Amino acid sequence: MDNPREDDPHLRTRIVHERFMHDSGLKHVCGVATYVDDIREPAGTLHIAPGYCRTPEIGRILRLDLDRVRAAPGVVGVFTAKDIPGSNDCSPSIGDDPVLADGEIVFHGQVVFAVVAESRAEARKAALLAEFEIEAAAPVITADAAAERNLEVLPDYRFDRGDAATALAAARHGLEGRFQIGGQEHFYLEGQAALAEPKEDGDLLVHSSTQHPTEVQHVVARVVGVSHAAVTIEVRRMGGGFGGKESQASQWAALAGLCASLTGRPCKVRLDRDDDMIMTGKRHDFSTRFAVGYDDHGVLESVDTVYLARCGCSADLSLGVVDRTMFHTDNAYFYPNVSILTRRLKTNTVSNTAFRGFGGPQGMLLAERMMDAIAIERGEDPLVIRKRNFYRAGERDITPYGMRVTDNLVHEMVDHLEAHCDYWARRQEIARFNRAAPVLRKGLALTPVKFGISFTLKHLNQAGALVHVYADGSVHLNHGGTEMGQGLFVKVAQVVAEEFGIDLHHVKITATTTDKVPNTGPTAASAGSDLNGKAAQAAARIIKQRMTDFAAEAYGVKPDRILFRDNQVFVGNEAIAFGALAEQAYLNRVSLSSTGFYATPGITWDRNSKTGRPFYYFAYGAACSEVTIDTMTGEMRVDRVDILHDVGRSLNPAVDIGQIEGGFVQGMGWLTTEELVWDEAGRLRTHAPSTYKIPTASDVPEAFHVELYESGGNREDTIFRSKAVGEPPVMLANSVFCAINNAIAGLRPGRLPDLHAPATPEAILRAVRSMTDGGD
Repeated sequence: MDNPREDDPHLRTRIVHERFMHDSGLKHVCGVATYVDDIREPAGTLHIAPGYCRTPEIGRILRLDLDRVRAAPGVVGVFTAKDIPGSNDCSPSIGDDPVLADGEIVFHGQVVFAVVAESRAEARKAALLAEFEIEAAAPVITADAAAERNLEVLPDYRFDRGDAATALAAARHGLEGRFQIGGQEHFYLEGQAALAEPKEDGDLLVHSSTQHPTEVQHVVARVVGVSHAAVTIEVRRMGGGFGGKESQASQWAALAGLCASLTGRPCKVRLDRDDDMIMTGKRHDFSTRFAVGYDDHGVLESVDTVYLARCGCSADLSLGVVDRTMFHTDNAYFYPNVSILTRRLKTNTVSNTAFRGFGGPQGMLLAERMMDAIAIERGEDPLVIRKRNFYRAGERDITPYGMRVTDNLVHEMVDHLEAHCDYWARRQEIARFNRAAPVLRKGLALTPVKFGISFTLKHLNQAGALVHVYADGSVHLNHGGTEMGQGLFVKVAQVVAEEFGIDLHHVKITATTTDKVPNTGPTAASAGSDLNGKAAQAAARIIKQRMTDFAAEAYGVKPDRILFRDNQVFVGNEAIAFGALAEQAYLNRVSLSSTGFYATPGITWDRNSKTGRPFYYFAYGAACSEVTIDTMTGEMRVDRVDILHDVGRSLNPAVDIGQIEGGFVQGMGWLTTEELVWDEAGRLRTHAPSTYKIPTASDVPEAFHVELYESGGNREDTIFRSKAVGEPPVMLANSVFCAINNAIAGLRPGRLPDLHAPATPEAILRAVRSMTDGGD
């Protein structure tokens, strides 16, 4: 039996399903949590500054003069692609990402050389002295421009079911539209950073702010030209990641490792915020087209969508990201006939990458756009149209990629939230307000979330752990997951404490390191707790079984009469302290150390045939948002948010609620204030907090209600029947965008506002004017 405490009423859990503070919470608020830049620098540490062409030209490098850079005060070395002993490649996929550009610059901000100096300030000043001569080429900036030129980083990919074109033509009603979906900067509080220390025999120890230590290990080894075993990557915590440190941390760790290897001294790189924003990828932005056919009740009969994805200058993770956009184009809705086409387009901008939701938010936002469009055309409330199109058991439960939805909670969750947030009474109040307000207008929207959990690249769905029990009963825990503030470490520690029946403070959390747990996947896809929790549980159970067998033999009782609980081990009628039994086991030569391993069962996905089960389960949620807009200025305020979210049986409700709140606010920023702007030369103009606006405390609504959906737990055999919570809450913020759309739509009933994401004040004002200035 996998989770005996879940199934036996006499064995209530005491550590999991309870609220515990984040393991580094006090350190965070006191400013003493150690990040890469806080690690005490070894004697002789050098500092790296990445060098790039400051003028906006892209194209072939005709001349690169670094003499003044080398002669600058404090400079120890200046390295280019020619100095790389191994492979000049930091790509996570197809090998199209150079660590240092060699002969050609393909986007403004691309790193061409690395300056190594005695101080960070000296390195940065010296990097400004490089002289470039470029054979300038015309940059391609937008996805639409790349599509016109057929510039791609990867081939097109499509899902089809039925005959979308024929069904569209036969439908009684139809509409079509275009929709722009913006990107997003990760804006992690801790920027990209790495510290590399040379060791004996050419080995390297690299402290990296990364979500994927194993991939960083592989990249550093590849660049330096050594085996994986010669490189150890360690990360205790990150100051945020959000996907931006999944693949793109590798370049900076590789630079640190390269420079340490070439100089024989410790080398450290920490990107300035402006450089970080210019040099690292974002959430993918899309130019989309859609056409829908539906019946008299607004029920879909056919959906045809086209996504033009701006992938940037290389593939990076765009295959998986854009695939997941396709996987979530349905959100919670059934499409009888469907065509979903994606194009992965190459532009002269930084390579876009993973971001919380991994492409899913963009697909789900388009789904909600289509629901709003139908509701406006039919003159009905959008919630009514949404509910009519939900997946239902029977013939309406197959996704566009052929997977059956068997765990559907969307009906009951939406019904619950609809009632508890007084949706219909508030709808009437808003109508009265809007009739009386000449300038201010309110909008309301309730939107669902159905998000698939698992990596769609099957081999990433594995995890390892290492657990030691010491003779005093204290426990050492290590696993392949990384902590970026999301609370993974405390959750996995709760699992181990629960298995041993000990208090949480007896479990020592340790830094993730590739020399303890090898060959791990990234901490991403919301699967950190699912994977690492199960791996740690497996390790703990092996040790626990050894202790049980020893106690049974030593005390002459049957194993089924031995129970670990309350820091004790009950052996028949006798209670022994957990630490005392551990010491006895040690003295009797019983191993108290074990690895653990877990691979997610039952998932398959064949991308070529487009068949299989890509997700282990779905996480569900619903959010209702109320907004007020100013039709004279475009300003917007979120007045109230009500959220009901499905986390199965939460491992730690306090952590999960924090994830839901934070994910929602981050999603709200993506859809309202965070706008990325490139000029015609390809320079990112929004590369600092002065021009790129993330939500602040004042943007969070005063009325912000979050409730965890009470269920019997995940139907699948996940760790203590919990569900993933990292990414799905981001998409709850679709309700904010739809509420803004709803407020504007009332200005001219029957017409879909020309509103695109993000709905900045300028975008809102343009949409308002398009509704009030006449025209078709």
